[in-house]
Amino acid sequence: MAFDGVTIACIVRELQDKLEGSRIYKIAQPERDELLLTIKGNGGQMRLLMSADASLPLIYLTEKTKTSPMTAPNFCMLLRKHLQNARIVSVTQPGLERIVRLELEHLNELGDLCRKYLLIELMGKHSNIIFCDDRDMIIDSIKHISGMVSSVREVLPGREYFIPKTQDKAELLSVSRQEMEQILKSRNVPVFKAVYTGFTGISPCIAHEICYRAGVDSDKPVGALMSDELSAVAGALFALAQDIHAGSFWPNVVYENRQPVEYAAVRLTSYAEEAAKPFSGISELLEYYYAEKNTITRIRQRSVDLRKIVQTALERNIKKYDLQSKQLEDTHKREKYRIYGELLNAYGYGVEPGAKSMEALNYYDNEMITIPLDPTLTAGENAKKYFEKYQKLKRTDEALTELIKETAEEIDHLSSISLSLEIALKEEDLVQIKEELIESGYIRRKGGAKREKITSTPFHYISSDGYHIYVGKNNYQNEELTFKIATGNDWWFHVKGIHGSHVIVKSNGETLPDRVFEEAGRLAAHYSQARGQKKVEIDYTQKKNVKKPNGSKPGFVVYYTNYSLVIDSDITGLQLV
Repeated sequence: MAFDGVTIACIVRELQDKLEGSRIYKIAQPERDELLLTIKGNGGQMRLLMSADASLPLIYLTEKTKTSPMTAPNFCMLLRKHLQNARIVSVTQPGLERIVRLELEHLNELGDLCRKYLLIELMGKHSNIIFCDDRDMIIDSIKHISGMVSSVREVLPGREYFIPKTQDKAELLSVSRQEMEQILKSRNVPVFKAVYTGFTGISPCIAHEICYRAGVDSDKPVGALMSDELSAVAGALFALAQDIHAGSFWPNVVYENRQPVEYAAVRLTSYAEEAAKPFSGISELLEYYYAEKNTITRIRQRSVDLRKIVQTALERNIKKYDLQSKQLEDTHKREKYRIYGELLNAYGYGVEPGAKSMEALNYYDNEMITIPLDPTLTAGENAKKYFEKYQKLKRTDEALTELIKETAEEIDHLSSISLSLEIALKEEDLVQIKEELIESGYIRRKGGAKREKITSTPFHYISSDGYHIYVGKNNYQNEELTFKIATGNDWWFHVKGIHGSHVIVKSNGETLPDRVFEEAGRLAAHYSQARGQKKVEIDYTQKKNVKKPNGSKPGFVVYYTNYSLVIDSDITGLQLV
């Protein structure tokens, strides 16, 4: 997932093919740290997005446009002055540095041909977009870095541009295989760390991939490698360098449980082939990948308030449950007070006035027992006092037992809502969860506000054998699936003993193949608190065996006849409609 030198090498190759010889038609600065160049060439009109955002530096070709501010920032105005209609002479990358260098040719005010350079540095918090003249003097930059901010390099108008060498790394594309072995051997750290700290442009992800290709444990110290293992790692590195030289890239996104977890410009053989989704170009990949990531991030941001409400209520109910449980435990000594009262009624006639205790034989276990007494009371009055304590604790026990049951159900309900928030993928999914919290009393509906329109629908999958499988995203959908959409002979799946979605397989009155049960089981495991586990126990039964207790929370059901299977939670390959 790192925007490393290998990824940038792939981007540069794509930009060389598509942009060299084209002209810059428009220049916009839609965000404070972002440029959008509209470029026209033989291939038609293209847009080049470049961002120096500290958290997400990017550069890629896109077809989308962005709204620009009414007044263009100074940096944008400067670029328009110099580079409007400029021709892109070349796109290069210094070594495998995380830098893209655009060489631009334009006419100045006198009509003379001039060369300028636009350098996009994609280095995390040090990212920048820098505009230089043909003598590598900085004309301006999208971020100004003074000596007070960085002791390594100032990025200010009039300063000379240079690439700071802050790390002792070898240039991967210019060293031999034998030199690679020597560089690796000189670092007494785990192999993968020696790879990405020894050579420019290599991220930890690619370093692990190199080790996998070489058949070497990535966490093994370099000093513990056999000579053939060291040679294999160097060989894998050298082969990667040759692929980069040749422009042999394979942009792909790797998925796990339908979530994008990694991307790379080269094939990640450490992941299963079916987990990788290839793309025709690196720009298409980056736009797609970060759009997916942004969707997930945006939903998490939109659900922050709901998550806070649920988490606060959950913590409060857990504390209440712990307190009630402790109080209930205290009521268990009530039987002692009842026995005290009975023994005082039986043997109290022999107690002297003012006595502070009485010894008596407990006829329940035939052992002597000492009964504390209030010396100001008679034996009968002490017995009455103990019976009153017993009755009070008995009433408390009955009340607490019911309260603890209600609190446990509330914790269970809130935990299921918390899972629904994890499953939510779209903003409309949050509307239904919010409505449930309103109806449960955790959110107050604003005065006069109408109930929001519910447009969220359950997940709909098609099994490998063509059967329709539905998965509830929240408690309301779970209930609707089980008691309105499913018919008696349809199959119902749920993870055993923990919170999860209801999964319904429409059987059409047919006998289902075993593969359908396995796929439905995987979906039940994936959309549950057991997501990511390799072995998850799933209960399944026909819908007619599933009942809803009177007065129970939404989505809560019981069943007494079921089958079980143990399955993993990986749903890669299942078709979502």
